[in-house]
Amino acid sequence: MNDRTELTLEQLAAAADVPLRTARFYIQKGLLPRPHGSTRSAWYDAGHLETLLRIRKWSEAGLSLARIAELLTSGDAMTPPRCVPGAIEVRTHVYLAAGLELVITPDQARLSPEQLRALIRAVLEAHASLSANAPAAPTTEE
Repeated sequence: MNDRTELTLEQLAAAADVPLRTARFYIQKGLLPRPHGSTRSAWYDAGHLETLLRIRKWSEAGLSLARIAELLTSGDAMTPPRCVPGAIEVRTHVYLAAGLELVITPDQARLSPEQLRALIRAVLEAHASLSANAPAAPTTEE
């Protein structure tokens, strides 16, 4: 899609695969910029679509609307947030095996739930393969 694309709100919502009502809500909350033009001549561009896709991805990853607003206004969504005293972070701990745990920070990982499940499956399969092929632990001879 190029920058000259002009979409109606309905087309924008469909392109981002979000309900029309949700797109309107994001506009009302200031997460998604208002359209170009007004009333019946209002239109949205590729930048609106990109923003709506980011909002959807972060929302599916479990981020709050407040955190999504922070990421959108920071202008640098690639930079992980700094830990400050009193900050609360949500992390997922996945137990893989004895002594092996995967810790995921959803807003930094930026993976969909499906991608996270695929990652966990791949790590479990790799661990099982390594465990099955691992040589016996060396014995200490005195």
